[in-house]
Amino acid sequence: MRSVANFYGVRSVTTKLCAELDPEDCGLQAMPDVSPPKWHLGHTTWFFETFVLEPFASGYQAFSLHYRQIFNSYYEGVGARHPRALRGILSRPLLSEVVRYRGHVDHAIASALATLPARAEQLIELGLHHEQQHQELLVMDATYNFSVNPLAPAFSSRPLARSEAPAPLRFVPFDGGLTSIGHDSSGGFAFDNETPRHRHFLEPFAFASRLVTNGEYLAFIQDGGYQKSALWLSDGVDWVRANAVDAPLYWRARDGVWFQFTAHGEVPLDPNAPVCHVSAYEALAYAEWAKARLPTEFEWELAATSTPESIDARAPDPMAAQGVAPQFHPRSSSATSGIDQLFGELWQWTRSAYEPYPGFEVAAGAVGEYNGKFMCNQWVLRGSSFATPERHSRTTYRNFFQPDRRWPFTGIRLARSAR
Repeated sequence: MRSVANFYGVRSVTTKLCAELDPEDCGLQAMPDVSPPKWHLGHTTWFFETFVLEPFASGYQAFSLHYRQIFNSYYEGVGARHPRALRGILSRPLLSEVVRYRGHVDHAIASALATLPARAEQLIELGLHHEQQHQELLVMDATYNFSVNPLAPAFSSRPLARSEAPAPLRFVPFDGGLTSIGHDSSGGFAFDNETPRHRHFLEPFAFASRLVTNGEYLAFIQDGGYQKSALWLSDGVDWVRANAVDAPLYWRARDGVWFQFTAHGEVPLDPNAPVCHVSAYEALAYAEWAKARLPTEFEWELAATSTPESIDARAPDPMAAQGVAPQFHPRSSSATSGIDQLFGELWQWTRSAYEPYPGFEVAAGAVGEYNGKFMCNQWVLRGSSFATPERHSRTTYRNFFQPDRRWPFTGIRLARSAR
């Protein structure tokens, strides 16, 4: 059972992420895919109110009946929803009212925690992991919102350090064979899409020792990679032409010099840092250009399971503990052997469609809409990013986005088939 301290600990991180934002920042929505920080604060609170307090806490009184619609994301079984693309027009409720809403629900959960049934405890745990997902989304979304502002404001006030030159990229061989994939239900929390554990046969393959860097991706651009249609999927070619794409999201060239917009504002492009904010189309085209391919999610999991790198490979930022904003940017690889940058730098595109594992079953009720309903037209990403909260990474985690999405913290890991 989660303690009150654990509950407040996770909840407080979301609030702290907004500490450097002004109220005007918290209502921004620069495109339909992103959500205002204020909405993230409200939706993560709505989850606990809707799925825990209302059905399980005797005598609970909702903070506002209007919030049931405003902060419902995609749960059709709960009722009406405010359109996702129009979250930015919600000047009301005020940010101060949403903060009071969080306090109201937090107090109610803390008061009821000792008497809640086991099912409610499971939903609280799901809700905390759900909130951690939104913590990363909040950073992603705020960064995009700021990126379209000519003033180039920064989400984080901490300056970025330049990366050291990474070790040469190598390909580590794996024999493949029959391997177990997915989360063992006895091994702690996992989302339903990570289960059930099952067997999958893999041919021999080789897995890149680190992520692709900005400098390596720049060579792809300079070689005309965006104009070489043979490197791209047909959908990718159409996407490049329709959107006039010629570089990763947030890359900006001025007088022949490249800059990159980040959560820390605009900075000179760091050639040694991993390339970030690429679509699956771009990742796949780069892999073709590099005489390689993207790994499948099953190859990625086998490589990660076989690698001694800690899941929490990126050590907690000591400055964050002192109240200074952490660094929201990937760092270069320093490893000279083995496989590096599996966790804590960037999510890594795989060549796998987001589909149910054999034997997957959707949970009963509205909460069953959490993952299963999105198993269509999306690609799986593995690993975790620099903005993924601590203890929210594991080898079986399946992130997913449509292949044209670039505002998430996405990078490129290469693989090759054995010959």
